[in-house]
Amino acid sequence: MNALKNQHIAIEVSPMGAELQSIVDLASGRQCLWQGNPDYWRRRSPVLFPIVGSIYDGETRIDGTIYRMGQHGFARDMMMTLVESTPTSLTYALCSNDETRSMLPYDFRLEISYTLVEKAIIVGWRVVNTSSADIHFQIGAHPAFNHPDFDPASPVVGYFRFDNREPLTLSAIGEKGCLKQATTKLSTDDGVLPITPDLFAGDALIFENSQIRTVELLDRNRKPYLRVGFDAPVVGLWAPRRNEHSPFVCIEPWYGRCDRENYTGEFADKDWINTLAPDQSFEAKYSIEIV
Repeated sequence: MNALKNQHIAIEVSPMGAELQSIVDLASGRQCLWQGNPDYWRRRSPVLFPIVGSIYDGETRIDGTIYRMGQHGFARDMMMTLVESTPTSLTYALCSNDETRSMLPYDFRLEISYTLVEKAIIVGWRVVNTSSADIHFQIGAHPAFNHPDFDPASPVVGYFRFDNREPLTLSAIGEKGCLKQATTKLSTDDGVLPITPDLFAGDALIFENSQIRTVELLDRNRKPYLRVGFDAPVVGLWAPRRNEHSPFVCIEPWYGRCDRENYTGEFADKDWINTLAPDQSFEAKYSIEIV
């Protein structure tokens, strides 16, 4: 485990998947990150690569060959190397190998970094194409945040507040963990959405096309305590219990998402796929800020 600390926050990161393990607000002593109780969800903040979500039937086609890959890809379950450590940042790397090439036949280097800036954690991703041809991938975040005043008997355990106050176009998960074709409209109360027992009855809420760039978490008294900011084109919101409160909720910026239902096309043609030419790199970041 590797640790970083400043006067405001302290974090810990595991080299397994370069996954955040802890975010402590030093002013309050509050643990902000879910701690992985398997009765709900055993993970804490996995990085999703080289896919986000599910591929239909667990299969994808690359240049006519079928490859199998589990939900959210393989990076979260691979040991990564700490390649740089400073007083304010940690950077990990994963390079393609025989195991990764059995699921994705590309050569790449994935770097994941964590940098402390005042009360914020800046999470950075860098993907480098080390192949001699184009590569295709998706990448995303899956951090889980505790409700600070969780009460399972309360009709509302907290609130989301979005930077977009207009009705939002909502996509939903359907067959085999893949995207339904139809969308619906979701209205909020001036950008505020209560977290109720039935909010995730249909699984994750997915917002595409950069409708949202900031999501704040509010406690039961509507006081903000955490903010996630991003430029990602897709964001998912999720908690594991359906029709029952969960003590945490996930805010997930994505450069990608699951297949549509019944998708059997090429991996390179997936929705929200990222493509890199040889020797080119992709860089993105998002922030987690204590407020």
